[in-house]
Amino acid sequence: MYQGIFNFALMNILILGSGGREHALAWKIRQSPLCEKLYIAPGNPGTALHGENIPVSINNFEAIEQLVLEKNINMVVVGPEDPLVNGIYNYFQLVEPLRNVILIGPSKVGAMLEGSKAFAKQFMLRHGISTAAYREFNAANLAEGLAYIETQKPPVVLKADGLAAGKGVLIAATRGEAKAELTEMIAGAKFGEASAKVVIEEFLKGIEFSVFVLTDGVHYRLLPHAKDYKRIGEGDTGLNTGGMGCVSPLPFVNDGLMKKVEERVIVPTIRGLQKDNVIYKGFIYFGLMNVNGEPFVIEYNCRLGDPETEVVMLRIKSDLVKHLVALEEGKLGEEDIEIDERAAATIVMASSGYPGAYEKGKEITGIENVDDSIVFHCGTTTKNGETFTNGGRVLAVSSFGKNIAEAVTQSKTSIKKIHFDGMYYRKDIGWEFQ
Repeated sequence: MYQGIFNFALMNILILGSGGREHALAWKIRQSPLCEKLYIAPGNPGTALHGENIPVSINNFEAIEQLVLEKNINMVVVGPEDPLVNGIYNYFQLVEPLRNVILIGPSKVGAMLEGSKAFAKQFMLRHGISTAAYREFNAANLAEGLAYIETQKPPVVLKADGLAAGKGVLIAATRGEAKAELTEMIAGAKFGEASAKVVIEEFLKGIEFSVFVLTDGVHYRLLPHAKDYKRIGEGDTGLNTGGMGCVSPLPFVNDGLMKKVEERVIVPTIRGLQKDNVIYKGFIYFGLMNVNGEPFVIEYNCRLGDPETEVVMLRIKSDLVKHLVALEEGKLGEEDIEIDERAAATIVMASSGYPGAYEKGKEITGIENVDDSIVFHCGTTTKNGETFTNGGRVLAVSSFGKNIAEAVTQSKTSIKKIHFDGMYYRKDIGWEFQ
C-alpha cells in the first residue's frame, strides 16, 4: 500500500493545471534532484517537454485520486484556484490513502481568501490589515447599493465576489456607469454566480505590485515580487485580461516598503490564519497598491499568479521542491530561498480579439528558433507534430536582463522569431521602469 513520501529518496510529483503558470512550475520542478518523475494534469504541449501529461480534469477529484495512487505520487502542486476553492485539500485529508501525500495549497476555508472578495475583506477588517474601505451588496439590497454609489467619489471599483477568471473587477469612471455595471453584475448575472454578490470598494490611486510568499501556516518565506499588466491595450488601456506581461524586481519596492508590507500585511495575514484556525500550506499572492509609499491589499490569491509565475520561477535559484518538502515538515523557517539578482520580464502573445471573442487553431511557427528566452505555453495544442493556438493567451516569452529594460528588449527580440496569424502583444510592458 502507498505510504507517502517519507519512504522514498526521490519523489513522483503531479502538477494540476494547463496554463503558462503550470509550464513555468514544471520547468522549475523538473530541475530538482528530488524529482524522479513529473506528471501534469491535464498539462499542455509546453509541460510535455518536462514531464508526462495526463488527460485528467483539475476538478475531478476522484480521477485525481486514482492518478495519484496509480502513479505513486508523493506531492501534488495545485496551479489554479478552482480546485483549491472547491476543496481539494480537504478531499485529500478525508481519503485515507491520500493523507500522506504532500498537497501544496490551502484548505477550502483558506482558499476563500481568493474565492470570496467579501470573505477576504472581512478577514482583513478583523485582523487589522490595510485595505480600501468597502461595502457589499446582492439582489436583496441592490437598491441600497445604487444609492451607496451616489455617495462615492468616482472612479468606483466594483468586484464580483466569486471567481471570474481574473476579469471580475471593474473600475467605473462615473457614478452612472457604476450603477449600470452594478445592475448588470447582480441582476444581469454578468459574471454568473460569481457576481451574485458584489463588493464596492474605495478607489486607491497608486502603483500596483504583487508580493508572493510560501507558508506552512506558521512560517513564511518571501518569493520574488513582481508587477503584471492586466489591460489589453498599451498605456494600460482597454479591457482587463488575465495578464499581458510581467516584470521583476521593481525599483520602487525597496527595503523600507517591503518592511511595511511584512509588518502590516504578511505577518498579520499569517497570524490571522492561525487565530482563525485556518489550515494554509502553500502560496499566498498579495495584490498590493503602493499609495504614496504605503501598502494596501487589493486582493489575495491562494496560488501563484499568471503571468507572474513566469518571472518568479526564473528568479528562484534554489531548489523549489526542497522548499516544498520543508513546508510539509514544518521546517520552512529553516529554509533560505535564493533569489537571482537579475531582472526578468515576460511578454504574453495573445490571439486577436482577446479578451473578447477570438479564433483558435492558428498554426504557431518559430518557437524552436528562440534560444535567449524561455517560451512558456499558455494556450496551445498540438496536431500531427505541429503546434496551434488554443486559447486567448497563447505564449509567455520570458527573459533575463541586467535590468528591466534589457529583459523586456530580449523578450521582444525573441517574439519576432515566432509567428501565428493574428498574434498580438503589448510592446510597452515595463514601460515605467525603463
